[in-house]
Amino acid sequence: MNLHPDFLINRVEEPQDIKGMTIDQLHQLASEMRTLILERTSTIGGHVGPDLGIVELALAYHYVFNSPTDKVIWDISHNSYPHKMLTGRLAGFIDPDHYQDISGFTSPDESDHDFFKIGHTSTSIALAVGEAEARNLKGQTDRKIVAVIGDGSLSGGLAFEGLNNAAKVKGNLIIVVNDNEMSIDENQGGLYQGLKELRDTNGESTNNLFKFMGLDYRYLEAGNDVAALIDTLQDLKDVDHPIVLHIHTTKGLGYEPAIENEYGFHWAKPFDESTGKVKDATPTESYNDAVIDELISQVDHGVKIAAINAAIPGAFGLKRFQAAHPAHYFDVGIAEQVSISAAVGMAEAGIRPVVFQNSTFLPRAYDQLIHDMALNSLPVVMIVTNGTISNNSATHQGTFDISYISSLPNVNYLTPTSVEELVDMLRWALNQHDEPVVLRLPMQPLVHKDVQTDDYDEPTYEIANDGDDVAILAVGGFWELGEQVVEQLKTQLNINATLINPKSVTGLDYDTLHHLPEKHDVVVTLEDGNLSGGFGETIARYFGPSSVKVLSFGAPRVFNDNVPKNVLYNQFHLTPRQIVDRVQQVLYTL
Repeated sequence: MNLHPDFLINRVEEPQDIKGMTIDQLHQLASEMRTLILERTSTIGGHVGPDLGIVELALAYHYVFNSPTDKVIWDISHNSYPHKMLTGRLAGFIDPDHYQDISGFTSPDESDHDFFKIGHTSTSIALAVGEAEARNLKGQTDRKIVAVIGDGSLSGGLAFEGLNNAAKVKGNLIIVVNDNEMSIDENQGGLYQGLKELRDTNGESTNNLFKFMGLDYRYLEAGNDVAALIDTLQDLKDVDHPIVLHIHTTKGLGYEPAIENEYGFHWAKPFDESTGKVKDATPTESYNDAVIDELISQVDHGVKIAAINAAIPGAFGLKRFQAAHPAHYFDVGIAEQVSISAAVGMAEAGIRPVVFQNSTFLPRAYDQLIHDMALNSLPVVMIVTNGTISNNSATHQGTFDISYISSLPNVNYLTPTSVEELVDMLRWALNQHDEPVVLRLPMQPLVHKDVQTDDYDEPTYEIANDGDDVAILAVGGFWELGEQVVEQLKTQLNINATLINPKSVTGLDYDTLHHLPEKHDVVVTLEDGNLSGGFGETIARYFGPSSVKVLSFGAPRVFNDNVPKNVLYNQFHLTPRQIVDRVQQVLYTL
């Protein structure tokens, strides 16, 4: 149901519909769009501050330019809600029944006005360079290309590479730097002091990064003034060379809680719009808490630990560590590559670096994982979150980490199944000096169980239940699924299955695997991730020459896009009943 049938924005089906509107009407649209952003995000969660702060820019762009003939590329595209409202997707913001129909990021599957699926930072300028060069090669010189970058994305190395190449482009290319003085958290690094000088001097400072790189430059202080934006974009629309338009905006504009708490409202869970408080704020114990508690304790006892993250402290609860030991906390900005290489440098110098990474962003630093961390085999400790079969956007899938980390020489990728095992592994990792150690946080509900202190240098599988016929190797967060499969096998087939905790997805416990065929005909692997190149394939390769049948369960090689997890589990045959049915089919053929 349309919550606001009286809103002016109901008249906007395509960008062309705003071109004849007055400035007063555009102001009205801006107010309505902010209302819709807040109603949607307070109900289902989402990016709040970035979208509230960019409403006027979206209006001005579509007022001046001709989309989709002209192209705008929104960096990260987490700030594309206003753009979507103006390009035929209003229902996803004005009708709660359709909130889930619209992705939180741009997607060509949704609209011809979106050109890429984007959800990671710093890519927009390089994409725009490619668009501009292709336009020139095709002789379509009347088409305008615009990149919009902000929210700390300039701290990523790819943004600098893009700027460097943008300076060579012949013809029109406009790079809008949306300067709201924030990243996800506070901006990091010397670059942002330079932006501050430009703001403080109304763009006149001689300390101008963009000019140093060979780009033309224009500054607009009134970045939330739709009339000023329209005038400026009209001036720049037909420029025949690359130019940076630096605008100063307010993150969270129009909603006081988002202005007062820019970090908390960068992305928010469903919240009470009247107070800004998260609706479900019940504190729960988490794996993050266990890691932070242990690190704080280690530093308290004199261990020289450095906690490093790339602008995502909230994903790990690192603010608590920062408050306890600020000198040991390092936020490198949205620069995953730096986080890895800096950690390697610290490890060589005798510090114990602990790098916190999201599985979906970590591939941005894959060369550093190989060349700096693995090749040098220095004792970096890494905590990886979001390594899971995810119901997130296609841009934020974290299913590939087992494949791309477990294949690296010299790296030990540990997969704890409980809080106690996680802490034991972390303590061991901090005390060993031989290799990089990565710990994969389970993304399932918290598990507590007794654990014996172990040396995790070599794979030593834990046999939790010693049974017959079927052996189940349940990796990390899929431990409870393994327990459920054991129970289902008992109920459905009267089989007392063996349940094994591999603990690590790098290397094999050859002794345990060697003896499994003595009592087992079927080996089942369960992993919360991509099957291609995963743990199951490694086990299947080991048993390939034998008569043992291996059934591997996990995710196929696909990009999921906002699919509910229960739907994915059914599609991927990851329910206990589906797994046991498959085991039964194989047993009947033996």
